[in-house]
Amino acid sequence: MNNATTIIGLFNPKSPSNVGAVLRAARCYQAGEVRYTGTRYDRAAKFYTDTQGAIETIPLTAVNSFLDGLEEGTEIVCVELAIGATPLPAFQHPEKAIYIFGPEDGSISKEVVDNAHHVVYVPTVGCMNLAASVNVVLYDRLAKSENTLQGDALIISSRDNKNRLIVQEK
Repeated sequence: MNNATTIIGLFNPKSPSNVGAVLRAARCYQAGEVRYTGTRYDRAAKFYTDTQGAIETIPLTAVNSFLDGLEEGTEIVCVELAIGATPLPAFQHPEKAIYIFGPEDGSISKEVVDNAHHVVYVPTVGCMNLAASVNVVLYDRLAKSENTLQGDALIISSRDNKNRLIVQEK
């Protein structure tokens, strides 16, 4: 799965710390881009947190509509606690997708949901915050993919520079 096949869409996010954490998740799980609608993030962006510099490798783009400029064959997947949605464990991720997440204090607009190919939810008791939801969905996509990177080389290139832990065989 290459990064051009996965886009994250944030519907009117309000929290710059959550957007920063979403960017970090997008980088970790190799998403190609993060798009957002609305004006709340722009007003709060001065408080932006991105501790790993993901903004340097993951485009963060303000858009009027998530539907504009999508590559042909990209399926729209809304992630929302909505009646009638598919539980994430039962969902088969499309090859190319834009995953659209609602704001921390509301939901995705009916217009966006009506244009979606899929609506899924994470079956939790209570709701998670935006960044946690993005991490879970991207991890589920990775876990169900046949192209999952694995091994010691990945661990070494991914871990913090102070982490030198090696598990000894028993």
